[in-house]
Amino acid sequence: MTIKPDMRVDVGGVVLKNPVMTASGTFGYGLEFTDYVDLNTVGGIVVKGLSIEPSKGNPPPRIVETACGMLNAIGLENIGIRAFIRDKIPQLEAYDTAVFINVYGKTEDDYARVAELADAVPKIAGMEINISCPNVTQGGLAFGVDPCAAAGVVKAVRAKTKKPLMVKLTPNVTDITVVARRVEDEGADSVSLINTLTGMAIDVKSRRPKLANVVGGLSGPAIKPVALRMVFQVARAVKIPVVGIGGIMTTEDALEFIIAGASAIQTGTANFVNPKVAGEIVAGIEAYMIDNGIERLSELRGSLIL
Repeated sequence: MTIKPDMRVDVGGVVLKNPVMTASGTFGYGLEFTDYVDLNTVGGIVVKGLSIEPSKGNPPPRIVETACGMLNAIGLENIGIRAFIRDKIPQLEAYDTAVFINVYGKTEDDYARVAELADAVPKIAGMEINISCPNVTQGGLAFGVDPCAAAGVVKAVRAKTKKPLMVKLTPNVTDITVVARRVEDEGADSVSLINTLTGMAIDVKSRRPKLANVVGGLSGPAIKPVALRMVFQVARAVKIPVVGIGGIMTTEDALEFIIAGASAIQTGTANFVNPKVAGEIVAGIEAYMIDNGIERLSELRGSLIL
């Protein structure tokens, strides 16, 4: 008789049934994918970034396919936190899956106001704080590239909510572990990484940028080695759980991140290629654990042999 392995994982105070989550910006509000994947099978979903007011995002073109990935400059288009709570939460309550909201803003106060509204919603299990956004009070420099600015955002949000905070780190820094430790000190319960790498593409016929925003975020398999390296470094630098993101397309990809030290993983660009991928990776990890006699996921996490 095959014993079903224990795939549960505690991500900063939120216990997931398995380590597979869907990444913000790639899975809508979760409801858009219900024809392809049973939301009850995944550990958690992270909905697209939410701001205090609705946002139309950037003008098109906003997506460009690249070798082994894609560039996007969506500009965080969303319906706003109030509409999300009113219109989407009642539908998401039908699913026994942890729901995280992704929070962003242009000032510390923006982040704090979103967090305060979300704090009163029981279905929201936690918040992923997107610190890759431009800080308008500091000349447009992203919060996440400055350890002090990153810490300031987390401190402001922590003051408005008791819900678990996952901070999403940008890879566009010299040493990602410095930022990770600073947000941990200010009350982050977990960190997720990496967000997209900054890139661009040019149409040689017109000699114009392929993105209306000129630059965008590079995601997909092309960034996986960078993401894996950063997850490995951060997992050794902080005491809080690490969630791995970046180019995870298969079960083997997900296992690499877990072996490197990630408590959980998020599928992003892969959702566009195969809308069923999150559920398939859950099944794949379970099969791997059974085949290798691994009873608990914790036995696999950080098991890299050096």
